[in-house]
Amino acid sequence: MTKREEVLAYGLTLEGAYLDAPFHDDNWILVRYRKNRRTFALTYERDGKIWVNVKVDPEWRDFWRAAYASVLPGYHQNKEHWNSIVLDGTVPDEEVRRMIAESYDLIRGKK
Repeated sequence: MTKREEVLAYGLTLEGAYLDAPFHDDNWILVRYRKNRRTFALTYERDGKIWVNVKVDPEWRDFWRAAYASVLPGYHQNKEHWNSIVLDGTVPDEEVRRMIAESYDLIRGKK
């Protein structure tokens, strides 16, 4: 995955997901869960690449960061609970989808 559209399209396949742009800045497009309005994927362009921030279980946070150089502490977010994925093609598509799905699962049960 290297394109924002791919992330957004995948995010929308998850039940109850919808797109939002709450910052009045077209650079930031979020995927949220309708029942609690929580965000599970934030997409944006930075340094000429598309990035996506995903919520992460702290037990897995360091695993993802060690496995891929393009997975970094969450840009503009809590570094303990969020990772940023640089969509430069170095993280396999199935792993990007897995991280997005895990983020979705984490926010879904919250009130």
